[in-house]
Amino acid sequence: MKKDEIDFGGEWWTTPAEDEAGNLLMVTGREDIDKFRGNVRFTIRVEIAWKYGGDGMPSETDGTADLIEQADTGLRTVFHKDPVAVLTGVFTGGGERTWVFYTLSTHIFQKKINEALSALPLLPLEISAENDPEWAAYDEMNELKGMAN
Repeated sequence: MKKDEIDFGGEWWTTPAEDEAGNLLMVTGREDIDKFRGNVRFTIRVEIAWKYGGDGMPSETDGTADLIEQADTGLRTVFHKDPVAVLTGVFTGGGERTWVFYTLSTHIFQKKINEALSALPLLPLEISAENDPEWAAYDEMNELKGMAN
């Protein structure tokens, strides 16, 4: 790890995949989630989606990639300090970045999102939440892990 990198902890894997339209999608999943998954209170899956346009990766030339990276760092920093939610997956490609969290409270999660992104301009984010006590969406994403090897 470089001196200026932040260690957010966790064990991660990344693999290429395709979205429903056949566009390249980079999927990054977290492995070390047992303490969260074992906690019966972490049953709500929250997705934060940023549709940045196009059908590829975020643009370096228009600043989108940098802004997404700033949002990513903000989210990881806040939830690393106060683990009321765990980031379990990140999907990038096809004109969209999606962060997937499991949390114990949407109310607290909303406050933490606002804290994490407070230094950034208003972002075009779509946030959805649903109960997933079995972590079915995580298991589905984790099936892609074999492709990472």
